[in-house]
Amino acid sequence: MKLSNETKIGALTAITITVLILGYSYLRGNDVFSASNKFYAIYQSVDGLTVSKPVLVNGFQIGRVSKMQLRNDGHTVVEFKIDDQYNVPVNTLARLVSTDLLGGKAIVFELGNSNEYAENKDTLRADIQGSLAESLQPIQTKAENLMSKLDSSLAAINKILNPNFQRNVDRSFTSIANSLQTLEGTTKKIDYIVGSQTGHINGILTNAEAVSVNLKNSTAGLTGVTSNFQRFSGDLANSNVKQTLENANKAIADLQQTIGKLNTNNGTLGKLMNDDSLYRHLDYASKNLDALFIDIKKNPKRYVHFSVF
Repeated sequence: MKLSNETKIGALTAITITVLILGYSYLRGNDVFSASNKFYAIYQSVDGLTVSKPVLVNGFQIGRVSKMQLRNDGHTVVEFKIDDQYNVPVNTLARLVSTDLLGGKAIVFELGNSNEYAENKDTLRADIQGSLAESLQPIQTKAENLMSKLDSSLAAINKILNPNFQRNVDRSFTSIANSLQTLEGTTKKIDYIVGSQTGHINGILTNAEAVSVNLKNSTAGLTGVTSNFQRFSGDLANSNVKQTLENANKAIADLQQTIGKLNTNNGTLGKLMNDDSLYRHLDYASKNLDALFIDIKKNPKRYVHFSVF
């Protein structure tokens, strides 16, 4: 069957239109050859973001921006088409970030840690990151301040390096040279003094040597003292110190037992120390005796009778 030229032209035109539509759809973020899920995020500002911008996870593209729509409240709803082979947790954050210094934007998914995954046409959390130019603004400000300080420093250096400063430097070097000459003269005088006092120095060294010899002899005596101390220490270690300590501990235990008995009502001493009945009796007897003395003093005839005949 032979096709006419009109048919061929029509078929070619249809194929061309189809390719153009598919290419335009792909550029707009609509991939008709692969299955995908749609997700949404709402942003207050989408400056620099356009349709077909990539959606990235750790730098890897998993989808594209497919649609953007402005709401009545001024916020923008952004639609993403994500390849269905990638699971997106429900707490994933869709962050709008800058990709270059010119203000280009992209969407970066910060995947959450939830075990539940977002379904088709779910809305994700949204966030906006400052542009790179805004991030570099503090660095630019610091660089400008540094340049200003550097300019001031150079101006100060230029002010210092003047003829008067150079004359002062020359005068300082001259003073240093004079000081070195004076120091050299002082050194010569010290050498002369040391040379004249060589005999005295030798005598001092001789005396120091004699002191060293005496110290060496004294060291032998100290060695004997150390030996005696070691012998005393050995005798003390060989003595029956353990038995003495055990006897002392036993005596302390007996003393504690005796004190414990004194603190109770057992025994005569314990009752005297802890029972106040003896005190009450003695106090009562003392009061009766005092009353008796008073009565005897007032009425002696009641107790003593005198007769002359």
